[in-house]
Amino acid sequence: MNQLYFIAFKSILSKEINRFTRIWIQTLVPPAITMTLYFLIFGNLVGSRIGEMGGVSYMEFIAPGLIMMSVITNSYSNVASSFYSAKFQRNLEELMVAPVPHYVLIAGYVGGGVARGLCVGLIVTLVAMFFVDISLHHAGLVVMTVFLTSVLFSLGGLINAVFAKSFDDISIIPTFVLTPLTYLGGVFYSLSLLPPFWQGVSALNPVVYMINVFRYGFLGFADISVPLSIAIMIGFCVALWTLAYYLVSRGIGLRS
Repeated sequence: MNQLYFIAFKSILSKEINRFTRIWIQTLVPPAITMTLYFLIFGNLVGSRIGEMGGVSYMEFIAPGLIMMSVITNSYSNVASSFYSAKFQRNLEELMVAPVPHYVLIAGYVGGGVARGLCVGLIVTLVAMFFVDISLHHAGLVVMTVFLTSVLFSLGGLINAVFAKSFDDISIIPTFVLTPLTYLGGVFYSLSLLPPFWQGVSALNPVVYMINVFRYGFLGFADISVPLSIAIMIGFCVALWTLAYYLVSRGIGLRS
């Protein structure tokens, strides 16, 4: 039986990977172009005026945040669009009546989002190497943070797709929630520069903890405790997985 479940998981995962690699010019190239512009504008032009931040050049400081930003948006959008398309075309109803546990269904779609997030993260990292000398302070933390972030926002995309009533609904959250959270997550500035009140407000933003650990993995310094940041990321992953499983197992927003 476990073998059958693995085949089902592999089938969904393969379909998801084929989906974004088939149109790689639309899914993998744009993040590289966008991040190149960020490095040119914020890194070269603005960074030369700002000078150092956290003991490193401004371009080195923003590089981990820009990589993480691309991972977040691509993991989220991949699962949100794919899962909603399957729901819209009634393919999900066929999957849900198949003798496959709901956690396998969720894991397959989330795995596709993680795969795209990791691919984009690798591409953006290669782009960043043209602008900054990237050195890893702790490779294990870098890999773990990218993986947990991809899982977290893939689950978020799936939950968004469950509640979406139209294709417009899956673009609302990235525009009005993800973008502000990312920009206020310490990508372009150190949290230590903020007044105490805004540091407290930033503590409510989950993206802060992801970028914090990721930057520590690259540069070796962090604004917030690394173990605390990891614990919060894992906590968010568990919470969203539980919510996603509850929604899918009950068929909320999926069955007509």
